[in-house]
Amino acid sequence: MGLLDDKVVLVNGGSQGVGAAVARAAVREGAVVAVTGRRPEPGEALVAELAAAGGTAMFVRADLADAGQAKASVAQAVRAYGRVDCLVNSAGLTSRGTLLDTTPELFDQHVAINLKAPFFAMQAAVADMVRRAEPGTIVNIITSSAHGGQPFLAPYVAAKAGLIGLTRNAAHAHRWDRIRINGVNIGWTATEGEDATQRTFHGAGDDWREQAAARLPMGKLGRPDEIADFVVLLLSDRSGVVTGSVIDWDQNVLGGLD
Repeated sequence: MGLLDDKVVLVNGGSQGVGAAVARAAVREGAVVAVTGRRPEPGEALVAELAAAGGTAMFVRADLADAGQAKASVAQAVRAYGRVDCLVNSAGLTSRGTLLDTTPELFDQHVAINLKAPFFAMQAAVADMVRRAEPGTIVNIITSSAHGGQPFLAPYVAAKAGLIGLTRNAAHAHRWDRIRINGVNIGWTATEGEDATQRTFHGAGDDWREQAAARLPMGKLGRPDEIADFVVLLLSDRSGVVTGSVIDWDQNVLGGLD
């Protein structure tokens, strides 16, 4: 028996990185999966990979900067599979900006991807769960930077901190509907997107992962597959009644000082 046997899981921002790892783990644990992304190439490649492994999956092309498309991603999964039991909001925009140089346009981009898209995807998914009078689970992928973060992540931190509040608010609002909503504040993780970010904004070379790992307590960056296993646990009944929790998945301890 898999942890997610017979569940329908929608992973928004699921065509690469942590989202793709969650999709793989969900299929391995018995789920039917829909993944969304802006670019069809990685999305279709992931779906083909999952199908080759014996899973059932579909790709939904969606630009999550558009709240209407975020809501429509849920509707497409419901049309295809009849329902959505589990939602994972894993899309994230990490482009740089400080308090002093962030433009209104950049701020709005961060809010659109990092806060508005999860809000309206959750709205649509919870509406489906309530309509069916069935329980469901949602996990929002957030960030340890939401506790304060680096100066060059000002709009990212603002939006992701908002997602923490939204996670708790929605969990409280829908606990009597048996809908559990939790968040995971992930730390520095080795993903395709992080590689591009390090090269684009910080001039990193091919050895940036090794250099970063040497500066971290556990001697390594976080791995998407490790995060995915934790997310699947939160999506599953094995996490019991836990709701409204925002869990730090990181090797640095909030408030700890050397």
